[in-house]
Amino acid sequence: MDLFQAMTVYVKVVESGSMTAAAQSCGMSTTMVGNHLRALEQRLGVSLLKRTTRKQSLTEFGGIYYQRCLEVLGLVAGSEQLAEQVHSEAPKGLLRITAPPAFGAERLAPALSTFSRRYPQIQLYVVLSNQSMDLIDSGFDVAIRLGELHPSSLIARPLQNYTVTLCASPDYLARRGTPQVPTDLQQHDCLAFAYPSNDDWRNAGKHWRLRGAEGEVEVTVSGPMTVNSSQALHRAAAEGMGIVMLPDALVESDLRAGKLVALLPGYQPPYRPMHLLYAQDRYRLPKLRAFVDFAMEQWAL
Repeated sequence: MDLFQAMTVYVKVVESGSMTAAAQSCGMSTTMVGNHLRALEQRLGVSLLKRTTRKQSLTEFGGIYYQRCLEVLGLVAGSEQLAEQVHSEAPKGLLRITAPPAFGAERLAPALSTFSRRYPQIQLYVVLSNQSMDLIDSGFDVAIRLGELHPSSLIARPLQNYTVTLCASPDYLARRGTPQVPTDLQQHDCLAFAYPSNDDWRNAGKHWRLRGAEGEVEVTVSGPMTVNSSQALHRAAAEGMGIVMLPDALVESDLRAGKLVALLPGYQPPYRPMHLLYAQDRYRLPKLRAFVDFAMEQWAL
């Protein structure tokens, strides 16, 4: 038995004065109305109506139960109206976002200017971090994450792959020469990124993998600095300190301007998958739906 439907039918019977009129109002047969009433009385273990050949009237309990049915059905209707208002209202409120630092600074932040103009009632709180913070416990609405994902209940939408480029400054190359094959990197100053211990690229700081026509090559590199900041590596490389493997988002303008030079064009550095993560039950919020749609518009595969 559908309890809410049975309660609705009972209210209609009381208000219309007969099962026949209630059946017409509910769009069902008189027999079905009677079935709902009997099922409801059996569930409650008490009679709701006094029925005679000429009329029906409420039992004492039936009158009390009728009032309770009105309250319950009113609450249900009010909850549905509230949900409709949430879906239909303009996106607004505080939206908490976390993203990797380089992507966040070079790709996300400029795009958020457009997003903010499109949705002026949304306030943005953005944390840029290489740490994979727990989305729910940390209070974030949405995260942009790099690398392979661990199983979870979160929705994961794939974004464009996070690609990197091997490069150095013209000054460094003039002093030290230009590597021609991956093994030449062993004779150069290679600046390394310090990945967190729980990162799936934690060994990539000193072991650089490149894919060429002959397949993947792994080279053990060394150099004067390891640092946990892509921006610091970028500045150091631009000053001629050594060779770096940096996100395209960070170096593409310098590559176009000639401030950095891409190396080993016949070899492709590895890329990292990137995803947009959010909790399924929060997607009903207009502010989150607006950002998810915007992010997919900007960076979908």
